[in-house]
Amino acid sequence: MNNSKFWEGIILGLVVGVLIGYYWVGKTESEEDYVAPQTSQTENMKIESSSFENNGTIPVQYTCNGAGLQPALQISGVPDVAKSLALIAHDPDAPLAGGFTHWVVWNIDPKTTLIENAKVPAGAVEGFTGSGKPGWVAPCPPSGVHHYNFQLYALDISLSIPKSSKDTDLIAAMNGHTIGNATLVGLYGK
Repeated sequence: MNNSKFWEGIILGLVVGVLIGYYWVGKTESEEDYVAPQTSQTENMKIESSSFENNGTIPVQYTCNGAGLQPALQISGVPDVAKSLALIAHDPDAPLAGGFTHWVVWNIDPKTTLIENAKVPAGAVEGFTGSGKPGWVAPCPPSGVHHYNFQLYALDISLSIPKSSKDTDLIAAMNGHTIGNATLVGLYGK
């Protein structure tokens, strides 16, 4: 066998092996990448707001141009077997890689039907947002109209993760435990 053909075969085998390995393992997400858990939308489960309709404009008082309050959210249709709820408010249109997370909350009682303005449900835990600290961060897009996704998840467990957890940590902890979800989208632009 010709020596150059031998090395071409070795190199080709290595390249194919790397590609197959990448395909099977998948890419590693950076902590900045936001990827929502894969679940099917639950028909009966809903998250709504009395402040704005789904795909409607978020009123100014809930943004950085107003009082910056977290809007009231109504929850319904949670599966009876749910042990807890989790909520992530995320702006995928933010200019940062992966968007910007405005609120991270978990261990919400599954019997909760209302999250009041500017209040965290009793017993729930707030994680770290895109600002690097807990609590609601009001929408404040630098330009254009942004989509603010309020994503509610019903889980078959209560979570034991650190209070310093971010959306990516919460998503990893929810993996395999999401039994329903619902999304409310609010729009806001300067």
